[in-house]
Amino acid sequence: MRKFTYAEYCAMPEDGRHYQIVDGELLMSATPPIRHQMVLGYLSCDFFKHVETEQAGIVVCGPLDVILSDTDVFQPDMVFISNARKKIIVREGLRGVPDLCVEVLSPSNKQLDLKTKRLLYARYGLPELWIVDPDANTVRIFRLQEDPHRAAATYRAKDTLTTTLLPRFSLDLAKVFAE
Repeated sequence: MRKFTYAEYCAMPEDGRHYQIVDGELLMSATPPIRHQMVLGYLSCDFFKHVETEQAGIVVCGPLDVILSDTDVFQPDMVFISNARKKIIVREGLRGVPDLCVEVLSPSNKQLDLKTKRLLYARYGLPELWIVDPDANTVRIFRLQEDPHRAAATYRAKDTLTTTLLPRFSLDLAKVFAE
């Protein structure tokens, strides 16, 4: 099968849709449901405030091209780039691996994010991936360079999320998953 490339992706006309290239396959993403956007909004707001206060790096919400290779260009829902990795920031988006990618599951992307992209993120060296499931009210944290197949932690709506990436960060998930 012929693989779609980043050059071809860049040459596409703007049509208002969001695309990714996953293992050389061009995929269009449907507009996420409102619950997806609400969960992402609450999560990213607190995460951004902490990163800004700590002057730890940069937080960006999608759409944003994370260019991992000529045939893998992902659009995670949120990324964190530490000060040490700021060199990956380019005009087009990110050319290289951030410190953290957050994928909020939607019906149209669930299997892609849970399986295919998670393993590709691991192959490219992503340190941490959060899989946020608004239907199950969970956040699974994968430390991909330790074990890409098993979540290092699973947090539920009643829990407070923490991460080793930002030692003083904590997030009350009851607020994130409130309806």
